[in-house]
Amino acid sequence: MDRNKILNAVDHTLLKPESTWAQIQAIIDDGVKYQTASVCIPASFVRQAAEYAKGQVKICTVIGFPCGYSTTAVKCFEAADAVANGADEIDMVINIGWAKERKWDALEQEIAAVKKACGEKILKVIIETCLLTEEEKVALCSIVGKAGADYIKTSTGFSIGGATREDIALFAKNVPQGLKIKAAGGIRSLQDAEDFINLGADRLGTSAIVKIIKEGEENELSDTAY
Repeated sequence: MDRNKILNAVDHTLLKPESTWAQIQAIIDDGVKYQTASVCIPASFVRQAAEYAKGQVKICTVIGFPCGYSTTAVKCFEAADAVANGADEIDMVINIGWAKERKWDALEQEIAAVKKACGEKILKVIIETCLLTEEEKVALCSIVGKAGADYIKTSTGFSIGGATREDIALFAKNVPQGLKIKAAGGIRSLQDAEDFINLGADRLGTSAIVKIIKEGEENELSDTAY
């Protein structure tokens, strides 16, 4: 697969608690250079990042992250605040306990409320697949779509597992028309990225792909130097 096709699907991600502005700048620079779909960063950096990026790369951030058990009002405030600060895309975590309790109406209402708070900006909904049964994942494909979100996303990368090929295949079979798919967590190679895209993922949340491509370029330069 053409590397540009992969890069264009990547949400180039840095969400470590110890992240610094210098590291965020580097992520943005890489996102611009390699034309990634977005850079996904902590909310506290969004305004600064939007001013720095100057529209050259989309700014994505996370809310209700990583556990998802903030109240709906808090998630809506976070989303509206991020958009006001310049975020182009919002990745929210569902209340996973509600999913385990099958509170489908409550989940749909919360996602719809956050989508409203996002306005015209893209909303991706993280369901944390590693904590769910197959039946729960299938149910959420429908709920996330009915709530008006733009993407269903596998994982935060902070729980017990990330995206799997099986989950992306399951999503692809069950998402309603118009709902896109984001795989995140554990995407560590170009082969992983290619597999997820071929299975139906429209976006990839990863910190590894740009790094791999940069290292490949550096190795090519070293080889030509001799």
